[in-house]
Amino acid sequence: MTQPSPFRYFKTSPAIIRLAVMLYVRFPLSLRNVEDLLHERGIEVSHETVRYWWNRFGPMFAAEVRKRRIQALKASRWSWHLDEVFVKINGKTHYLWRAVDHEGEVLESVVTRRRDRAAALKFMKKLMRRYGTADEIVTDRLRSYGAAMKELQVTGHRTQGRWINNRAENSHLPFRRRERAMLRFRQMRSLQKFASVHASVFNHFNHQRSLSSRTHFKQSRDAALAEWRGLCDA
Repeated sequence: MTQPSPFRYFKTSPAIIRLAVMLYVRFPLSLRNVEDLLHERGIEVSHETVRYWWNRFGPMFAAEVRKRRIQALKASRWSWHLDEVFVKINGKTHYLWRAVDHEGEVLESVVTRRRDRAAALKFMKKLMRRYGTADEIVTDRLRSYGAAMKELQVTGHRTQGRWINNRAENSHLPFRRRERAMLRFRQMRSLQKFASVHASVFNHFNHQRSLSSRTHFKQSRDAALAEWRGLCDA
C-alpha cells in the first residue's frame, strides 16, 4: 500500500519546503535570513512559515536520511570519538554529548542536565543500541566515561589523550555556528530535536572536500542534492 504524501495538505510545492528546511538547518542562517533568500528567488513566505516547516518536516527528513545511511554508519566501528560541550538553555548549563566516527560522521547527539556517570551511561547505551560496539572509543579524561564503560563492560576499548580526540572537538564547530545564528535555545527538547536533525543533514552534505578530486566532489554534491530533493516522495 502506497503511503500518503506528507505534503498532501500543503499548497506550497514540496520542492520549496525542502529548500527552506535545507537552508535553515544546513547553513548558519536565521529564520528571517531564509525568508529573505526565498524572497530573492521570488518565493513569498513568512519566517514563521519557515519555522513551522522546519518543526514539521525537519525530523521527517532527518529520519529518512538516517534510514538511507544506516548501513554505512553501522560499518563505522573502527573508531568512535566521544565528547561533550556546554550549552546554555535559559541561562542554565546543559551538556550536549556527541559521537563521531573516524571519518567525521556524526553518529549520535544526546542532551542532558548533568555530566555524571548516569548521563554518560544514557548516551553510550543509546549509541551502542543503534551501532553496536566500536573497536576503539576515544574520549577525553572525564571520569564519567570510564564509569559508564565499566558498567557496559567495554573498558578495554577506551583510548584517551590530550590531542587524539580532535576529531570530536572539530565536529562541534558547525553546530556552534548554528547556535550563534539561532541566538541559543529556549528548551532542552528543542536543543535535542535540532541537534539530531542538524547531525543528519551535516552527514548528508559532508563530502570531505579536501580528500577528493574536484570532479568526484562535484559528483558527490550533485548526488546529495538530488537525493535531498526526493526525500519523502510518496
